[in-house]
Amino acid sequence: MQQDQTRQRTSADFTTLVRQYQTKVCDFAQLRQQEYGRLDTLGHVYLDYTGGGLYALSQLEAHHHLLKTQVFGNPHSINPTSLAMTQEVEATRQKVLSYFSADPQDYEVIFTLNASGALKLVGEAYPFGKDSCYLLSFDNHNSVLGIREFARRTGARLAYVPLTLPDLRLDESALAKLLEPSCSGNKLFAYPAQSNFSGVQHPLEWVNKAKAAGWDVLLDAAAFVPTNRLDLSQYPADFISISFYKIFGYPTGVGCLLARKEALAKLKRPWFAGGTISLASVQGDKHYLHQGAEAFEDGTVNYLNLPAIAIGLEHIEKVGIEQIHQHIHNLAQHLLSEIQELKHSNDLPLIKLYGPYCMEQRGGTLTMNFYDAEHQLIPHQEVEAKAAKANISLRTGCFCNPGSGESAFGISQGELQTCFAQKPDSRLTLDDLRLCIDGKNSGAVRVSLGIASNLDDIKHFLSFCKNFLN
Repeated sequence: MQQDQTRQRTSADFTTLVRQYQTKVCDFAQLRQQEYGRLDTLGHVYLDYTGGGLYALSQLEAHHHLLKTQVFGNPHSINPTSLAMTQEVEATRQKVLSYFSADPQDYEVIFTLNASGALKLVGEAYPFGKDSCYLLSFDNHNSVLGIREFARRTGARLAYVPLTLPDLRLDESALAKLLEPSCSGNKLFAYPAQSNFSGVQHPLEWVNKAKAAGWDVLLDAAAFVPTNRLDLSQYPADFISISFYKIFGYPTGVGCLLARKEALAKLKRPWFAGGTISLASVQGDKHYLHQGAEAFEDGTVNYLNLPAIAIGLEHIEKVGIEQIHQHIHNLAQHLLSEIQELKHSNDLPLIKLYGPYCMEQRGGTLTMNFYDAEHQLIPHQEVEAKAAKANISLRTGCFCNPGSGESAFGISQGELQTCFAQKPDSRLTLDDLRLCIDGKNSGAVRVSLGIASNLDDIKHFLSFCKNFLN
């Protein structure tokens, strides 16, 4: 009874703390009502911000007003409507540079479909060779991992930075050794600023350490920038991949590659397309690429949606990225504390969390699995199906991050090699994989917090979790 009373006081104190913070800095309750009121009107508990952010009502209104009152044409011309659109596109580029504190003298903004499109641009054009190295962390999105296929074709050396258990952080001693000179050619090091699997925030200081050791650095910032400040004047990575919809929800279908001009000049594009060339000839059998960003933007950019990027960034600036960061920090800290208290009557925990159990160097993305009173895994598919019935949006699976999943679930290299050897030339199903790994986990449940999250969302989720207690 005394422990329950202590927990109630702690929860009440936390609620008071959050409300005091919101009053001082930003009234997130008012923000939710005004900009994201559809969540409560429709009774949604949205916990999938790492999958996709939510747009504010004012973003739509501003963008639609612009489209309703102006006439815009394809920017690849000098006619009036084309020039009007060109001005909007270039203003958006400058807004992106300014938001990330990237000096226009040093950086280019290349608009892409998404972060994966930005990563593919680097992978296909990076000058890998037999004397080159591609170093990447176990914790990476598939779109970063996939760059190894470009490297492998040239005979470049591949190496992986392992993760430490149970926190799933980069093994920094191993990373320091792997960054020591070992290749005479081009060297590319890739890692995420924040894991889309565990929420771990890997130190940005490794950008400068790797560059000092002669590496080009590819920083996947897609999961980091929705709730954190990325200052490229302090951490001047060579290539940075971003999906804007993960920051502010609208529009989808637009991302960017932020690239240092010096590093961009190294890239050798394997093809050319409309919009990327200043001149091409059939009979002359020759083409000349544009300089800078234009050489990498294939075809026509998503020009009518690009002004919405500037509008979205202005919305985030109005709320304040530091305030958003603290808001998520407070909510995630509360959620972390509460899920540790969810135990069956025999005192066995309901939830196993993958990654840190504290908020030091971690974001508001939490990945977990549910277990019954006999410590038997409750399939993540079952959890997701029941969550959907409760109008809770969360995500399950491996989240396109196999390295983190293999580390978290204790799946060994030997198990995977044996599994893949059984069907080297045919499709390997998920059921085949489960048999190979002797019943170990093949997925998990992920909840993630964002700008419109509040305490009620957490309370609804915790109430849902309690349904799995015996």
